[in-house]
Amino acid sequence: MNLPRTFGELRRSPFSEEKLRTRRVKDELRDNLITRLQSAKEAAIFSGIVGYDDTVVPQIVNAILSRHNFILLGLRGQAKSRILRALTSLLDSQLPYISGCEIHDNPYAPVCRRCQEMIAECGDATRIAYLTPEERYVEKLATPDVTIADLIGDIDPIKAARGGHELSSELTVHYGLLPRANRGIFAINELPDLAGKIQVGLFNIMQEGDVQIKGYPVRLPLDVALVFSANPEDYTARGKIITPLKDRIGSEIRTHYPATVDEGIAITTQEAWASRNGNKVVVPKYVREVIERVAFAAREDKRVDKRSGVSQRLPISVMENVISNAERRAIRHGEHVTIPRIGDIYAALPAITGKLELEYEGEVKGADFVSRELIRNAIARTYDQYFAGANMQQAIQWFDLGGEVQIAENAGAAEVLPTLHGIQGLMDKLTRVNVGPKDSQEAQVSAAEFILEGLHALKRIGRNEERVFKAEEKQPRAAEKPFEREELPYTRSRRPLN
Repeated sequence: MNLPRTFGELRRSPFSEEKLRTRRVKDELRDNLITRLQSAKEAAIFSGIVGYDDTVVPQIVNAILSRHNFILLGLRGQAKSRILRALTSLLDSQLPYISGCEIHDNPYAPVCRRCQEMIAECGDATRIAYLTPEERYVEKLATPDVTIADLIGDIDPIKAARGGHELSSELTVHYGLLPRANRGIFAINELPDLAGKIQVGLFNIMQEGDVQIKGYPVRLPLDVALVFSANPEDYTARGKIITPLKDRIGSEIRTHYPATVDEGIAITTQEAWASRNGNKVVVPKYVREVIERVAFAAREDKRVDKRSGVSQRLPISVMENVISNAERRAIRHGEHVTIPRIGDIYAALPAITGKLELEYEGEVKGADFVSRELIRNAIARTYDQYFAGANMQQAIQWFDLGGEVQIAENAGAAEVLPTLHGIQGLMDKLTRVNVGPKDSQEAQVSAAEFILEGLHALKRIGRNEERVFKAEEKQPRAAEKPFEREELPYTRSRRPLN
């Protein structure tokens, strides 16, 4: 399709329709959303957003249908920025504007002085350019050093001197990010970090639809959809959203972490880099579940700061580290398929410790200790999903009779498998995780190690740091000591005299 390149051609094109001439960006979002709702389910509106179909997405839909500016409140790692950026899918594929205009003026209703003069001078010969949806999205991370000039703009004395203009003239304005987002979406991330006096500068644009620069009567009726994100704990940790600004935000929408392990697995599978350019990578389902349950356990653990939250980036990073550790082992031993084991999750501790904000009790224990306990907890819960009611007494008895087996982290499957076959009653249980004798050696070793780690997590067998599985050490009962009378020095009682 050849797009019109002059104002005259634009008048004779489909862009001349009255609706396109006067429609504002919030109406555009609303119209395109209605079209999307008529042809698809709400869940399909924001592709790649998992777990919000019945909670967050309907509230966002309502906010857009209501033409609201809205804010997403949620802890870190809850896809707030991704949702805001996905709003561009509701914008038109092409938007005409006056070529060269810094604020992308509507050719039919220009608001800046330069464009008004250009239309009056050039008429139908005025050059037209086009914006894509991505170019109509402007994002700013709020920091305490952001100024009004950054967001709104400032008077440029050099521009005034070169052009011979008065300082109060619109032609001397150097526009900030907000005017440059005209006819688009302007997003501010971590809004509470924005200084209070800067938040005041957003009032007029949200309610009255104009801005004033440096006290001069420069009025720009901008057409902007404003969206924000914030961590609710930041209200007290680093700053707050001032009350008048909160009052002008139409909808406040709360995000959340995945409600189920399956939702978490879907997000991690979607986001983690698993398609390596070497061997084929196969991640067993129980490994995915253990990784996801580490995050779930951390969010419940009293040693982890609930106000900070546990980002969904944790299982994503852990998954990538787990695959990399298994990949390193496969390359070393010339294996043709990369299948992670439970031991690879312990090797991914660096991807866990840095993402946990610990309370005092956790700080005393240390991040490494807490992370290992979280992994052990996740293994125990996952093991129960597969082996609840399974009779593992034969394998446990083999260890009780003095049996030991070592599974080194870097040991190849061909090296470890014969040893595992020597454990009575172990390999027969692999069918519970859909692994049989015809499966690859790597798959059998991974499944068998999962069983051993599960028994260890439930304290049915023991394991040391060298990954030697053995019988669980029975704690000797402390010998009872005879009652000993505590010797206290005699003191004279002081009684008041009658």
